[in-house]
Amino acid sequence: MVSPVVMNHEDISPENLCRGIFSLNTRRFGTVAEILIKKILKIDKSLDQFHDLYDKGNDKRIEVKFSRALAINDVAISSENIIESILLASDFNRMFRSDQTEVCFFDCNIQQVKKKEFDLLYYGIFFSDLVEIFEIESKDIGSNIFYSDKQHKGNKGEGQFHISNKTIALHRENYFFRSFTYADLLRMLKT
Repeated sequence: MVSPVVMNHEDISPENLCRGIFSLNTRRFGTVAEILIKKILKIDKSLDQFHDLYDKGNDKRIEVKFSRALAINDVAISSENIIESILLASDFNRMFRSDQTEVCFFDCNIQQVKKKEFDLLYYGIFFSDLVEIFEIESKDIGSNIFYSDKQHKGNKGEGQFHISNKTIALHRENYFFRSFTYADLLRMLKT
């Protein structure tokens, strides 16, 4: 059995924090996003399993959905480019900065959105340089953000929307909440 590595928090750099976040599996990544929102808003854990957090002071059920910004590489894999394709598939080779959204093709899927189960959605994107956070009320989630309630066959009341190089301006202009550099995030998580 291998023991987990215990690191001194003083030795962690913002760059290493970013790479670590991009390396997390989906569920652990979601937990990091929930902790981030909980710390920012200073709110409580959820009332039940149908939403992520609860804002007691405002009596609001909070849902948290985040994604990692990764450039799309849609070149078909062939015997001639297989090694390059494998190496370019790494998240670290596909990460990009928040100011590159007009030149990097990306598609962040905000999924499993069950509008009836929450009052406020905090959603966001982890870029290589910072985290952008957006806020929208459940009643405002619709065609305005290209929400589709047809995520999976038979899943009633559950949908999704995408943030891509084509739609990010809409989210930034209408639903932007806050952004944090990884240095900011590291300071916040240490407290």
